[in-house]
Amino acid sequence: MGYLSWRVERIHSQGTRGAAKAGLWRRLSWRVERARQSSIVPGLSKRVAILGSTGSIGCNALEVVERLGEPFRAVALSGHRQIEKLFEQARRFGPSAVAITADSHDIDAATIHRIEQLGCRLYYGEAGLVEMVRRDDVDIVLAAIVGAAGLGAALAAVESGKTLALANKEALVVAGSILIPESRRRNVKLLPVDSEHSAIYQAMLAGRRDEVRRVILTASGGPFRSATREQIDRATVAEALNHPTWSMGSKITIDSATMFNKALELIEACWLFDLAPEQVRIVIHPESIVHSMVEFVDGSVIAQLSPPDMKTPIQYALTHPDRLDGPSRRMNWEDSWSLRFEPPDFQRFPALRLAYEVAAAGGTSGAVLNAANEVAVAGFLAGKIAFGGISRVVELTIDEHRVEQAPSLAALLSADRWGRKRAGEWIASLESGVSSASNLHSPASAPMSAS
Repeated sequence: MGYLSWRVERIHSQGTRGAAKAGLWRRLSWRVERARQSSIVPGLSKRVAILGSTGSIGCNALEVVERLGEPFRAVALSGHRQIEKLFEQARRFGPSAVAITADSHDIDAATIHRIEQLGCRLYYGEAGLVEMVRRDDVDIVLAAIVGAAGLGAALAAVESGKTLALANKEALVVAGSILIPESRRRNVKLLPVDSEHSAIYQAMLAGRRDEVRRVILTASGGPFRSATREQIDRATVAEALNHPTWSMGSKITIDSATMFNKALELIEACWLFDLAPEQVRIVIHPESIVHSMVEFVDGSVIAQLSPPDMKTPIQYALTHPDRLDGPSRRMNWEDSWSLRFEPPDFQRFPALRLAYEVAAAGGTSGAVLNAANEVAVAGFLAGKIAFGGISRVVELTIDEHRVEQAPSLAALLSADRWGRKRAGEWIASLESGVSSASNLHSPASAPMSAS
């Protein structure tokens, strides 16, 4: 990098007479900056903590780390109830630390003892997870815990100055108003792992931020892309879990079927890229090859394409700003294929309408939407409500919520608790066939008021 710096300084000191010399100066400056930022430095370890390592994203992340090899190492892992799987991962990858977030009665003591015998430092619960994230031997935190449960660890990563590879979209939906300003204040690198947001991040490099007109989030359409509203309302658990493109955990697969995943991603995009809701468009793209697009003010549209494989955005986040060979699937340019794009149907998928409303409302509304959705999905999987009841429960809960603008973290967590409680009451109402909510408006369940 010394020679490059000398060349830039020499050209700059001589002046930038002429377009050719100015262009050379810009190119060399870019190369110096890239060399300065380069994350792959020989002999420098890239120590990764994978939160939610037993889930789909976590397993893919471990595969990426294993394929990349040195200097990448998985030094910390966390799991919830799949303790035996967590033990197998610890035995294979040899982390220094392991966190278990499940309740104590869900933990098998014998398996815990086996993990301890591997020489791992054990942490328990959400507080233990936060403590593990703050370890000095962690450089990158890949946050892949599903739902709002991963929020505390994501905040701890930012506060500790760790690079945060964020696969947990709920953290931004609930607390983007805190997480994003804090990461900027501490100059912490926050890289999206969702395939859509990774695509937007990469496409935005084609121009300046003030040149962006809008972004286009693509959605596969899930298993009910062509279904009628009646068919969607009566869908079974097996039908909702039968995603045509992606292999994911049950929560995110149901979110894909309702399109609440796209609702959450819209709100996440607003926070990540400082966009107004009207600057985010959603289009249905069944092939899931174009992961998202950025439209610039001159009419150019830049897209990121790759086969549907989460290892691609995971690796991009871990190796950023460099690109390395890895285990991701490749495009087959020998075959004939086509790409389709369709407008979404807000009537059949009301989650999309709710997303725009919540993104515009801001404040605590994102926390309530996320909380109500998590509870409603659990209710559907447990057989308590019909599939169509998921969006109904979320909308009823949001309609009752009084939004608090510029909330503190305590206010966001309070809104989350209220949203869960109120959504649970609506599920009980729907489950028992009660159409009137007159019995539900007790003082204990009244909507949270703005302070």
